[in-house]
Amino acid sequence: MSNVRKRNVKFAAGTKEEDGKGPSGLQKVGSAVLNVILNRKKNKGRIQKIENASIWPYLFLFVIFLTFSIYFVDYLHRWENNELLNDAYQTESYEKRFVEVKCSNDYGKSFKNCKPKKCGRAVRDNLFTLEDIKHMREIAIKGMQYGGGNGGATILDLHSGALSKGDKFINLHAASENSVFNKSDFEVYSKIRNKIQETIADEFNVDKKVLHLTKPTFFSRLDNKPASTQHDEYWHEHVDRVTYGTFYYTSLLYLSDYGVDFTGGRFMFVDGHTNKSVEPKFGRLSFFTSGSENIHFVERVENGTRYAITVSFTCDKKHKIVDPSM
Repeated sequence: MSNVRKRNVKFAAGTKEEDGKGPSGLQKVGSAVLNVILNRKKNKGRIQKIENASIWPYLFLFVIFLTFSIYFVDYLHRWENNELLNDAYQTESYEKRFVEVKCSNDYGKSFKNCKPKKCGRAVRDNLFTLEDIKHMREIAIKGMQYGGGNGGATILDLHSGALSKGDKFINLHAASENSVFNKSDFEVYSKIRNKIQETIADEFNVDKKVLHLTKPTFFSRLDNKPASTQHDEYWHEHVDRVTYGTFYYTSLLYLSDYGVDFTGGRFMFVDGHTNKSVEPKFGRLSFFTSGSENIHFVERVENGTRYAITVSFTCDKKHKIVDPSM
């Protein structure tokens, strides 16, 4: 028994350092635990600092993502409304395309049932029969053979008979003993004009009856001859409502093809520092509200010959003109 007790005592005593001065095993464990706790507190502060520091790149990325998402949603909205479709190409066909722009203050307070409630620009292809478009081009060629401007622009007004000849205008109706045009010419012209009027009225939600054909409505032929007079310089930016005064709605019906019959000569809308083009296409109708929301110009024709007819409408009945006839 004594031997056992001695061994047990010795075993218990063995838990102390041999010199009797060091910590016991329990003290070591307690000290280790305390160190862990203290280190955890220190590390917690460090971790917090690290976490605080590492969260900024994620916040930055989140802001970028959020900004991108906002712009992307806006992009999709504008795409659905065709606002990003800047150019109308000759190689494409547009059954119904409209881009809305903010209206200017160019229309005054009169003619509330007629003036634009929305403003913008539109392109339509395949509105007319090929036969009728060919006939319209033949009218232009037939009339212009009796004149022709010295510069790059020749104008024919079928209503008044005004035709560019040299640096002046002649009255084609009075200059020729026999009528240059026949009944069929005028009928096709009226048919086309009426269809254009219906299309504009429908797009801008106005009654066709309050729209009135106005002057100048004219055929144009453009080529690359140098300008002879100021009237030949068709490439300057302008606003139809300001230039002509009577215009509320402007349309152009193209009678030749960009890239086929001529180069250059695109119709350009000016929006701030950007231009949005309409490439002429045989039979294409382009139309727009005539105020300063649609500043525009025509590029200089580089090669070939460009034919078109400008058909414009007013809300003021005082400036109405009637279709030409025999």
